[in-house]
Amino acid sequence: MAEREWSDMQELKLAYEYTFRILKQLREKLPEQDGDRRIVGEMMADCTYVIEWLNTGRRPGNRRGIERLAGYQREKLMDPIQMQVFVNPPAAAGSSRLSERKRVLVKQALASLSKRERECYTLAYGECFSLAQIAEMLGISKSSSALYVRRAQKKIADYLSYKNLLNI
Repeated sequence: MAEREWSDMQELKLAYEYTFRILKQLREKLPEQDGDRRIVGEMMADCTYVIEWLNTGRRPGNRRGIERLAGYQREKLMDPIQMQVFVNPPAAAGSSRLSERKRVLVKQALASLSKRERECYTLAYGECFSLAQIAEMLGISKSSSALYVRRAQKKIADYLSYKNLLNI
């Protein structure tokens, strides 16, 4: 599979190099003041950009690859008080008041959520983070975090109402 991908990349690179040569010939034939000459020059620059990207495997102009981010780019800033939750997770407020049956139902309801929905829901209602803070921590938009929390609320409500209907 990897060998086929490599040959496809080589073919793509050859196609861009061929296109670049044709554009170079075309540009030489066009008069100096022609507006088309500028457009052909821009097309040549685009081909050069792609060829460099294909040759190096990195976006042209970047000094370092994405895997080599600087320290400040890797850090996720958080409030130290909220960090304590990860070091010493509190006994969920009021969880001792839940009966064993209800505790199992809540765990099952949370297990029915997708990973991202569970993360957002737990951060919003278990850790009391705002939607903006959740979005920043997870690297998603605020509207996405709101959507995940809404979906999780609906799924949990549906799950619990279904179980109550069955008297489980």
